Amino acid sequence: MQGQERVVVLTGGAKRVGAAIARRLHGRGLSLVLHYRSAHREAEQLKAELESVRVGSVVLVQADLLHDDAPAVLVEQAIRSFGRLDMLVNNASSFYETPLQTASSQDWTDLLGTNVRAPFFLCQQAAPHLLAAGGAIVNIIDIHAERPLKAYPLYSIAKAGLAMLTKSLALELAPQVRVNGVAPGAILWPTAGFPPEKQQEVLGRIPRGQLGSAEDIAATVAFLLLDSPYITGQIWAVDGGRSVVL
Repeated sequence: MQGQERVVVLTGGAKRVGAAIARRLHGRGLSLVLHYRSAHREAEQLKAELESVRVGSVVLVQADLLHDDAPAVLVEQAIRSFGRLDMLVNNASSFYETPLQTASSQDWTDLLGTNVRAPFFLCQQAAPHLLAAGGAIVNIIDIHAERPLKAYPLYSIAKAGLAMLTKSLALELAPQVRVNGVAPGAILWPTAGFPPEKQQEVLGRIPRGQLGSAEDIAATVAFLLLDSPYITGQIWAVDGGRSVVL
């Protein structure tokens, strides 16, 4: 299918924050290449929901981003399906504890691979098309890229790498392509490992006094992609003020 709508590749787009970003960008008229790794049911449901509004506007791609060929597969699918690629959102991420005493080389490969390596090579594959389109990239980082989270050293290191990747590529791809990041704070609790008492501890350190929403992140991503032609090389904290007091 060839279309005139602008096209975005979104990694990890089937659920949680990724699905909120997908809905927001689709609502702004973008066609989506929606990547997922294992959330097949959620991806199919989201595609059906979005295509009930605009037929032929969503393509699903299953891929393990740790595989060398995954970045090229995603970009090639965008060109094959829509004939263009205008934007990229690197959202997919692994997140789990890796205390120094027990962290493994497999943990390193996974966390650095999903959070730094895959975004870098996906940007590399997408760059010719984004340069031609005058496009934009948004990377989903974390406030812990700047202030580490105890017991999560590999995750914190990985997100710090993604922050520097964001700033570096803002120079490498200038002036045609803008590259920015969004650093969420407490938005959605992890699916495991965050008991109620730990949740209350976190909430007690947020000036806004409440959990953020996936829609807060999605709105910021849409702003940086679509509504901010003079912003590049920046990382926007969306954290209710938490990074002020960390």
